[in-house]
Amino acid sequence: MTSSERPETYRALRVLKDDAGIHAEFQTLPVGTLPEGDTLVAVTHSSLNYKDGLAVAGKPGVLRTYPMTPGIDLAGTVLQDDTGAYAAGTAVILTGWGIGERQDGGYATLARVRSGWLVPAPEGTDGQWAMGIGTAGFTAMLAVMALEDHGLTPGDGEVLVTGAAGGVGSTAVALLAAAGHTVVASSGRTGETEYLKALGASTVIGRDNVSGLTRPLEKERWAGVVDTVGGATLAAAYASTRTHGSLAVCGLAGGSALQTTVFPLILRGVNLLGIDSVTCPTPRRRAAWARLARDLPADRLASVTQVRGLSEVPALAPEILAGRIRGRTVIDVTR
Repeated sequence: MTSSERPETYRALRVLKDDAGIHAEFQTLPVGTLPEGDTLVAVTHSSLNYKDGLAVAGKPGVLRTYPMTPGIDLAGTVLQDDTGAYAAGTAVILTGWGIGERQDGGYATLARVRSGWLVPAPEGTDGQWAMGIGTAGFTAMLAVMALEDHGLTPGDGEVLVTGAAGGVGSTAVALLAAAGHTVVASSGRTGETEYLKALGASTVIGRDNVSGLTRPLEKERWAGVVDTVGGATLAAAYASTRTHGSLAVCGLAGGSALQTTVFPLILRGVNLLGIDSVTCPTPRRRAAWARLARDLPADRLASVTQVRGLSEVPALAPEILAGRIRGRTVIDVTR
């Protein structure tokens, strides 16, 4: 598509800061107001993540400047790429790199970004599938890959997933089960047992069964851990990980502080693996998305995904902040 065929305006959910405070509103804006970048993307889908809920609800700490378009994920098709890396019409995915935080994100019908931030959508997938995965599922895949890189194989023993009913946790449970691991899902949501077992968890335990462990070294149990919670839950999971086991750490819903000791590191050789999905290098991104397309096809995502319109996001933001949204929420930005 040539520049003369590009839309002249686009619709976006903008978060403003003015005399009325921080608030979100829908605006129709000229294309010239998009941020700098070498690639123009027609966005079809985004997703709702905890960070997005914070931003849309006007909570501080996510958006670096105002006004800003939230949405830390997007999927769509390339309209124009000045670098030549992507032909017009190529289906692409973008997660991380500061969109929806430092630069306008996916809650708009157009986005201008850097081509180096994009990955091509795997063959046979679409935008709804990609955003059913989104940052949450991509992060979960990186966590599983990190555990495997450090020696975790099926049959090694139980693998714990904390915060298992959330977006990252749900996908981690499904991915680990698909790979043949024995998954123990930990959740503070007492009514989610059947949901988590349907995803592949062999056992579901309450949050307190993990966070209630307080000794520097607990009885060895976990061959591996995907932790989305942080705080006391991470400390307890770390203290009860088996010799030479690993923990992939990717969340802080339970707090950013980590009160623990070095004993699991130096007496058991436990590995603490940090998962950063924002600046993950492109080759790793492509490998993760290819694995996701293989292990989580659209039919397997159906039970953990709901599709809502962009117009519904302001009402959905407080719901995700209150922990009342299960799994993944895809945002169709065209409605």
